[in-house]
Amino acid sequence: MASWSAIARRIRVPLGFAFTLLYFWLAKPTVKSILIGTALVIPGLLIRALASGQLQKNQRLATGGPYAHTRNPLYLGSLILAIGFAVASRSWWIAAGIVLLFFAIYVPVIRAEEIFLCQRFPQFEDYARQVPRLFPRLLPFEKNSGAFSWDLYWKHREYNATLGAAGMLAALLAKMLIWH
Repeated sequence: MASWSAIARRIRVPLGFAFTLLYFWLAKPTVKSILIGTALVIPGLLIRALASGQLQKNQRLATGGPYAHTRNPLYLGSLILAIGFAVASRSWWIAAGIVLLFFAIYVPVIRAEEIFLCQRFPQFEDYARQVPRLFPRLLPFEKNSGAFSWDLYWKHREYNATLGAAGMLAALLAKMLIWH
């Protein structure tokens, strides 16, 4: 029988799409909520982009760039994005759903990924002792931050996060204009 972290890994994307439908239905956006939400969405996208441009999956342990501040900058960026969209929606139900999804889906996935990284990269244990799991440290773990690679950014298709966020913000704006 598969562990919950394995199940969570498989269902997180389809569950995200299902949650998007619920999100759109429950959202009660205003100009102010969309503007404040967007002010959070943009840094979330930026963090994800910077992390994606550093990540060489299964080849090298990423410890530079945003990985010098947090072990999980992609998830941190996603969490900031989610908070931004919760604010934009003006719905406590959505905020509660985001918290539930984060703890039920992302925390087990993060733990499983760390077990894998520990097995794959001997230096991970030392890195994990010095760099927080999610909320970043101010001073970087390494002085050499590593070079951002646009090739990695495109390879990981991180632009999809930006396109999805822009589409959802446009949908919120349309909902506000049409139904309010």
